[in-house]
Amino acid sequence: MADVISMPKLGFDMSEGTLIRWAIAEGDPVEKGELLAEIETDKATVEVESLFSGTVRKHLVREGSIVPVNTPIAVIGEADEKIDFDTLVGASDTGDEPAPAAEEEAPEPASQPAVETADDGSLPDGVRATPLARRIAEDKGLDIKTIAGSGPGGRIVKSDVEAALAAGPAVPPAPVQPAAETPQPAPAPTGPALAPLMAAAVGETPADTRIPLSKLRQAIGRRMVDSKHNYPSFYVSYEYDMGPVMALRKQANQMLAGTGEKLSVNDFLVKAVALTLRQFPNLNARLDGDAVLQYGRVNVGNAVAVENGLLTVVCHDADRKSLRQISLEVKAKAGRVREGKIQPEDISDSTFSISNLGMYGTENFTAIINPPEAAILAVGAARQVPVVEDGELAVGWRMKATISVDHRVSDGAEAASFMQVLANYIENPVSLML
Repeated sequence: MADVISMPKLGFDMSEGTLIRWAIAEGDPVEKGELLAEIETDKATVEVESLFSGTVRKHLVREGSIVPVNTPIAVIGEADEKIDFDTLVGASDTGDEPAPAAEEEAPEPASQPAVETADDGSLPDGVRATPLARRIAEDKGLDIKTIAGSGPGGRIVKSDVEAALAAGPAVPPAPVQPAAETPQPAPAPTGPALAPLMAAAVGETPADTRIPLSKLRQAIGRRMVDSKHNYPSFYVSYEYDMGPVMALRKQANQMLAGTGEKLSVNDFLVKAVALTLRQFPNLNARLDGDAVLQYGRVNVGNAVAVENGLLTVVCHDADRKSLRQISLEVKAKAGRVREGKIQPEDISDSTFSISNLGMYGTENFTAIINPPEAAILAVGAARQVPVVEDGELAVGWRMKATISVDHRVSDGAEAASFMQVLANYIENPVSLML
């Protein structure tokens, strides 16, 4: 029986994606898990893998089309199978042209600048570009109308913008300065008059710079406004003794020497949080109407900084994986995210998130909940500080963390208990290896 591949939803606020390239042509065989197509969202270029094995019988949309999420994009079946495409996916989606909704973006308000995208991804003067290409060009201050497109129908894609940036801007000729009269020397300033004249000698005051928000930053803004307005949050902080983790990590990395692998403090935190969430399913949840939906899986999201924003990479079933598996998976996914070429599962289906700013030396902070999750843990740096042990002053490793919780789902006592149980795992890290 034939199967339909649809445009995946790669995030809470994703509504559409641009199909950049078909990796498998019509009539060619494909295996489950093999790269089928590449799509662009406001955030990144994503590789879409086939969910089925068989033959690609039909592409339902052309390269360069803007496609709403969950819209059928391809049909996979047996090579000699008779398929009624109209019945399978609907007559409106089976023609050579994509469905009208797949190629049209909502018109921009009249007050928007003239360079906003037109219906087919074109600029008003006919230049066609993908959303990600436009965003990169805007972020870099590059006039996209000067770039030659290599995509379908001359469409400008991400690689075209990157090539233009690598080539560098043309250097304009220096303007001819008019001859100036020989200035007369001014009398040497004294007293209070000296400071403003010295400032003037440095040059004119720099002009204000207006930098348009990138599409990713706009998406982050929408999500955070939603979270702050609609998620009544409270915060609970805790300080952890990180000495046992630091000692065990050092020993583990000595054993991994020569393998190219290295455990990070964050790997221990992901595992500890995942095991703690088993005991607190109410925090591994989201509000669902007038009920709380407690997830069966524990998928821990990790905030990763990218240019002009951040994305959350997800370690699925973190409670069932070893520290080594967690380390390899998170590093691989974070690498793909930073390269702007990710797979759907890299950033989807998180049930709880960690925001770790310890690598920047941050002592403590609070994080905004990542909708629709019920909680997020903000983690600071593990630092050597003076501590009192058995009445004696000593040097110890300490780390501060703060959990932000949706008060509609949970209360302070449960959050405080969560932080206590988390301490049991962090301060007895051998338990993370059992």
